[in-house]
Amino acid sequence: MLKKICFLSLSILFVFTSCNDDDGPDTKPVVEVPEEEWYSGGELGTTFNATSFAYEQPAPAVENTGMSHAFKMGEYLFERDFNENPSGAFCGLGPLMIRTGCLYCHPSYGHGKRQTEYRSNQRGNGYLLVVTDETDTYLSSLTGMPQTMAVTPFKPPIDETKIKIDWLTHVDEWGNKFSDGESYELIYPEVTIPKDAYYVPLEVTKNGETTTVPHQNVIVRLESTIGVYGTGLLDAIDADDLKAEYTRQEQYGVSLNPAIFAGGNWVKTYGTTSHPLKFTYALSRGPLQDAAGANAIWNITNVTRSNRRYHYMTAAYAKVASQDKDVQETFYKYFSEHNKTGDVETDIYNYLMATDLAIEMTDKNYENFMIWHRGLAVPAARDLDDPDVQKGKELFTEIGCATCHKPSWTTGADKVVDPSGFFADNDPRLPRYPYQKIWPYTDMVQHRLFMKNDIRTGWCRTTPLWGRGLSQLVTGASDRLHDCRARSVIEAIMWHGDAQSDARTSTEKFRVLSKAERDAIVKFINAI
Repeated sequence: MLKKICFLSLSILFVFTSCNDDDGPDTKPVVEVPEEEWYSGGELGTTFNATSFAYEQPAPAVENTGMSHAFKMGEYLFERDFNENPSGAFCGLGPLMIRTGCLYCHPSYGHGKRQTEYRSNQRGNGYLLVVTDETDTYLSSLTGMPQTMAVTPFKPPIDETKIKIDWLTHVDEWGNKFSDGESYELIYPEVTIPKDAYYVPLEVTKNGETTTVPHQNVIVRLESTIGVYGTGLLDAIDADDLKAEYTRQEQYGVSLNPAIFAGGNWVKTYGTTSHPLKFTYALSRGPLQDAAGANAIWNITNVTRSNRRYHYMTAAYAKVASQDKDVQETFYKYFSEHNKTGDVETDIYNYLMATDLAIEMTDKNYENFMIWHRGLAVPAARDLDDPDVQKGKELFTEIGCATCHKPSWTTGADKVVDPSGFFADNDPRLPRYPYQKIWPYTDMVQHRLFMKNDIRTGWCRTTPLWGRGLSQLVTGASDRLHDCRARSVIEAIMWHGDAQSDARTSTEKFRVLSKAERDAIVKFINAI
């Protein structure tokens, strides 16, 4: 209905402008927008809700198939905190965790907000710590996403009160000025964690051998969460079409991550499957049913389920905790029923490393959660008939932004797969998006920007731009890029401008545009 109202307004505008003989020569013509472009998520995946609730709407694919109740139940799991109770609603938190609930990382379902201190209970703190050695290898004594929270009697692997985030100023080769003299700011985070903040030893494992990393060689970065809406639609992009995009870019001489794709073929796929990597900045996950959300509802909170009856935990932590006198003193008070042998050190270690733990999240709750996760709609594009937005779109393509931020894809048959085995192939319990033309503005490929204090490895998947223009309204912030260093679209664009950046040429062209032209591009990006 809203779309029809938009087009009715457009028709009235055409009549008005054509009948008004007093319009001067500077009047900007309005070009009719193809109907499909309003539908960012296609007909099955778009919501025309543009309010502060825009990111949390069910897709028509949910409503058309009678999944609305299950969607709401899944939403309930996303929006509430888990607790330490052994039974009841939201039970099973811990023993270690990254957050107690999802909304801390995904404020109003959107991108995390820039932080000046690391506090897990700060709403909007979407930061995950990335702790590596100097070769970008994750510390094996910590989980891949390090935990900073723990339930009694355990202690967190990192004391987050000692984490320090400093925001430093970066001056680029142009002195942070456009060619017309207008200035902009660039800032980036520097994160330090003192040695005494680590509860575990600093270790890495390479080729089966574990070695200690000197504290001075430990590198800490931040990665923030992105919005969760529309991920089901990205999952529906066909593997062959994704491979064709990689092949096309390789043939054009685009620099691709050789660890992912080379010589016209995948070098790495997801786990032991042939499924291409699609999700996370690092392209660490494959199909959505075993990707970020399916992973996070378990490891962020450490709540077990039937196909994950073990803790998100490292053996290094379990060893330290089992030998901790404070933990030993009260362990049986809290875990008296877990395979008690009387050897408290052994019992603690066995509990932390157990693979047969009681199931805390029911299969039905997890099913509902994934219906919700896969069923989130994308906000429709807005203001596409605005002459400034149309000019911005033209320039966006002209200067090369659309090369990586590929405007549209057409989904395939959407053959749902789940390497974890929880959902059957093409499981009818999940919403589907077959053959939808969608407008995410991403090529789903990793590129490098060579930013100061860059993302781990330097390779980062192109982030979808759809719906991001509503971020200020929905979440209260407009922070962008992998660590929220960009506080605006302008800053995000100019962080693409390093001399080695894959987007260097586009940034150079953007920089010499007039202010009106730069503003038009920003307006377009905020409209899609």
